[in-house]
Amino acid sequence: MAAVVAVAAGRLVRMLWRLLRLVLVALALVVGYLAVTAVQVWLTSRHSEARAEQAAVVMGAAQYDGLPSPDLAGRLQEADDLWRRRLAPLIVVTGYKEPGDQFTEAEASERWLVSRGVPADAVVEVGGDDSWANLSDAAAALHARRLDRVLIVTDGFHEDRSLAIATDVGLRAWPVPTTFSPITGWSTVPYFAKETLGVALGRIVGYQRLHRLGLSVAGVGGTRALGLAFPRVRGPIG
Repeated sequence: MAAVVAVAAGRLVRMLWRLLRLVLVALALVVGYLAVTAVQVWLTSRHSEARAEQAAVVMGAAQYDGLPSPDLAGRLQEADDLWRRRLAPLIVVTGYKEPGDQFTEAEASERWLVSRGVPADAVVEVGGDDSWANLSDAAAALHARRLDRVLIVTDGFHEDRSLAIATDVGLRAWPVPTTFSPITGWSTVPYFAKETLGVALGRIVGYQRLHRLGLSVAGVGGTRALGLAFPRVRGPIG
């Protein structure tokens, strides 16, 4: 009897050891994948390809009663600079409004640009309550004008995911991370971490599927419901 118990115990130990090894291997693969993704997100954030293209797309961020938040203003300032350098004759501004807001993010952006001398007919407003919706709406407006070559203007940590989504919706995109963002230094770390997770999941599941999953979970807000729509939150980062 003791021998039988000893054999059974030995088999159980070996089974548990194999299971532990599988878990450790899986964990190592996940950590490695996230590490590689984090490096790619960081490298993209440091790479700007400001060049003459058909349009610039400004990713939405918070606005307050028609005034862009500091983060959105930083993105708009970059877009304004591209327009003045004749690198982007058309600026597409994006974003809906939060419940209770009078203005959409796109409306606040258009007002900001026009007040600084950009002609109203050089600005196109579209909606979108997360990054996928922003770029999907922008793509529809641009395709209607037979345009598809764009510069993506957003915070550096948001560029990698935005470029991937832009490709998914049929745009040929190049990064122009804003140099005017108020989010700098160590304060960018949590945003890089969140964007790393967003990119990692988007590559596996698909960015559109994440967007739809967010809608089905919360009813509105796209991937915001999963904590992935970082530029859509109200506060210092839009």
